[in-house]
Amino acid sequence: MNSAMMSVNSLNIKIKSLLEATFMHIKVQGEIASVTYHQASGHVYFSIKDDKSSLKCVMFRSNAQRLRFQLQKGTKIVVEGSVGVYTPRGEYQFYAVHIEPSGVGALALAYQQLKEKLSAKGYFAQENKKPIPRNIQKLALVTAKNSAALHDMITVIEKRFPLIEVTIIDTLVQGNLASSQIAQALYYADTINADVIVVGRGGGSAEDLWAFNEEVVADAVFALYTPVVSAVGHEIDTLISDFVADLRAPTPSAAIEMILPDKQEILYALGELESRYALQIKNILYHKNQLLQQNSLSLRRFSIKNRLEEVSVTFDRLANEYKRVMRYKMIQFATQLPILQRDFKQFIETSLKQNTMKQNTLLEQYTRSNPRNQLKDGWAKVSMDNKSTNLQLIMLNDTFILEDTNTKIKAVCLNKSTI
Repeated sequence: MNSAMMSVNSLNIKIKSLLEATFMHIKVQGEIASVTYHQASGHVYFSIKDDKSSLKCVMFRSNAQRLRFQLQKGTKIVVEGSVGVYTPRGEYQFYAVHIEPSGVGALALAYQQLKEKLSAKGYFAQENKKPIPRNIQKLALVTAKNSAALHDMITVIEKRFPLIEVTIIDTLVQGNLASSQIAQALYYADTINADVIVVGRGGGSAEDLWAFNEEVVADAVFALYTPVVSAVGHEIDTLISDFVADLRAPTPSAAIEMILPDKQEILYALGELESRYALQIKNILYHKNQLLQQNSLSLRRFSIKNRLEEVSVTFDRLANEYKRVMRYKMIQFATQLPILQRDFKQFIETSLKQNTMKQNTLLEQYTRSNPRNQLKDGWAKVSMDNKSTNLQLIMLNDTFILEDTNTKIKAVCLNKSTI
């Protein structure tokens, strides 16, 4: 049997046409054996296998952007697409247009993968949580401006604490562009000096809430300086933003109830404080009034005026007593005065006589002791250089002094002889 001669290229083209016509829109299940994310092109190259063979696959950028989870080696997946042939090398591969995890949904796997990644980075750690202020004056709400969630939050704010300043930052909360807009809105809210940021939306399907499971939103929540409350969906919904946020609220309205005080409770507490302080002030005033009265009595008792009055009374009493004593003494001394005068006169006369005799005795002693009176007539005191001396010590031509009781002579020794 003769067969027509074919070129390699012609054969590859026929095989390509046959495979692509036969294997269109099929699903293949297998375990990821290898995977490569091409950063420049955005394409994903991977291979899947079972216990007997493997298959090369590629997912181009347009489809790869819609992947909800990260392809990882060892993950079992279901790949939907078609078989194609690369004719220059005669190789065939599977062109994937959609991938689902085997046995679990794509969103569930993506959720778990991102949760593990962010947990490893410390996004969920309690020590990284910022405390929610007790006294909130300015609140930023990051949500859709026409949403029911915003309406519910505003209603609760007006009911609980209408004095607070509220800034509404509008953003998409679902869809492909929602995650990036939410992140941008959060970064903006961090710049307006709000005390707390509440980010969230009402309930919905997993796909509707998925924007709050995106890594870009988690990065924004973790990076903010302002405390963030995540209030997404209903109580049964737990989003990645709930784990990263500083506080998780089951619903948007519950978030407001959790962070804002109730004005009725505040008014009641203020009333209690007012009553307590009024009673305390009343007690203080009563005790102060008692103390004032005591101090007034003490002041009157120890005042200068009272003391002067007491001293004046004492002085008058003593003056009268003194006058009485003096009158008694004068009467008593009046009879003794002549006797005292006589005794005093005798004492004076005796004292004068004694002092006169003592004076005469001292005068005689002075006269006898006076050196001038001790020199006899014809005798004189000899001195030289202001010192007393005798004639034996005076030499020829020495100058010396001669003095008696009345006269002083300066003399010169012209001749000297011994007697």
